[in-house]
Amino acid sequence: MPSFDGLSRVLGVLAAILGTFAATVYWRAGLTLSHYDAKAHLVVARRVFDSLTPSWEQFGAVWLPLPHVINAIPVQIDWFYRTGAFAVGVSILSFAITVACVSAIVRSLTGSRTGAFLAAALFALNPNVLYLQSTPMTEPLLFALTSLAVVRLIEWAKSDAPAARPIVGWTIVAACLTRYEAWPIVGAAIVAAAYFKWRNGLPPIAVIHEAVRITVYPIATVIFFLGMSYACTGEWFVTGGFYVPDPKLQGQPQAVYQAIRGGLIDLTGSRFVSAMTYAIPIMAIAALIRRNWSGLLMPIALVALIALPFYAFYSGHPFRIRYEVPLILGGAACIGAAVSLLRFAAPLLAIPLLIGVMLQASPFDRTAPMIVEAQLDKNVAGRRAVTECLQRSYDGTTIMASMGSLAHYMQELSLAGFDLDEFIHEGSGPIWQRAYYFEPSLFAGWVLVEEAAEGGDMLYQKQKASPGFLAAYDRVCEGGNVALYKRRKTSS
Repeated sequence: MPSFDGLSRVLGVLAAILGTFAATVYWRAGLTLSHYDAKAHLVVARRVFDSLTPSWEQFGAVWLPLPHVINAIPVQIDWFYRTGAFAVGVSILSFAITVACVSAIVRSLTGSRTGAFLAAALFALNPNVLYLQSTPMTEPLLFALTSLAVVRLIEWAKSDAPAARPIVGWTIVAACLTRYEAWPIVGAAIVAAAYFKWRNGLPPIAVIHEAVRITVYPIATVIFFLGMSYACTGEWFVTGGFYVPDPKLQGQPQAVYQAIRGGLIDLTGSRFVSAMTYAIPIMAIAALIRRNWSGLLMPIALVALIALPFYAFYSGHPFRIRYEVPLILGGAACIGAAVSLLRFAAPLLAIPLLIGVMLQASPFDRTAPMIVEAQLDKNVAGRRAVTECLQRSYDGTTIMASMGSLAHYMQELSLAGFDLDEFIHEGSGPIWQRAYYFEPSLFAGWVLVEEAAEGGDMLYQKQKASPGFLAAYDRVCEGGNVALYKRRKTSS
């Protein structure tokens, strides 16, 4: 770990205490696994070993693998798998590291305790951030690793040594294997750090040489992931097939920008967004005109992740408020750094600004947008009828289901005693291929079909296109948009 200043260490410890308390609050409220992706992440980690075809290929290719690598062994313990407790612990630790890092970023660039505290508080006290760090979601690990990468790049840019230590590159690798948002952040941070290093006196040729050396790490990581994706799916990069395109924003850049800005306002309040809007250009101008302020481009790099939701929504991905949550980290760092420029007058702005933001987005607000979005799955109760039906008649034969649509239900079924090695899914390799493209009754005694979400899953679409696909099965029950089919017994 980098050598954090005293304030940042204290804030990190306080964040760990706050994060643990928040996780307890949301656990008692039954919200820890409310989001379907929270359950799905546990399934992806578990299926590496608990599968009909256990292998590294079970990590898949839609999500980046590091969060699932971290959780792969712990979730083999049923209690960790069913509760998500270990993954939540990783999220809390990530939250604490992020708070320490965002404080350290501002403190190392400006020397201001006020700015560092403001940045840490704006991030840590946001109700949406507090909720996410109380779940097995992957955003908290993204926050920790990207902010840590920025801290390490700042240390390199400020040091007398021309070459960056290998730990800088490996931190970047870890970030780039966590979530796609890290890719634009890392690219922008390397450019900003190179500029900072140049303004600190390193000759341009040497700066370019060292920046290229650092850039090898993320490039190699992306190439590695593309190879992994091809090995798992036969595609170099999976960009579709897991959502139905939404024409509301598709191909409309202005509408996409307004949607992202509106989403951030919903998450943080208008005061936070206004302060962020002013802070970014002020810092950029200051970094360009004053050599001793050249490092102020570094916090702005954390905002570069806006490229990902912009691309996603422009391409037709349905709008999700969760994709705007990472902007809170960059916004908090930028606001804290910008306020620091006021020097001794900084507290006069920081205190009322923090109070004003908290009045619009108060900690533990149960109506916070991220908490509301996490509860969009209204079919949990309805699916219990299907679970009970399956339990009553289950004969030990395999169950065919699309993990792309029903991974969260597979996790729910673990509470009824079903393991993942009882399912045939997309990760089952040739077994799935033969069952899906030829005759499922040769391999599966049961079939679960999601019939509504995103227009119905791939089994539902297959059944519509080929009415005889489930001809050997009887529809035995349904609930929560899920239908259960049972293979008919054949006379011998």
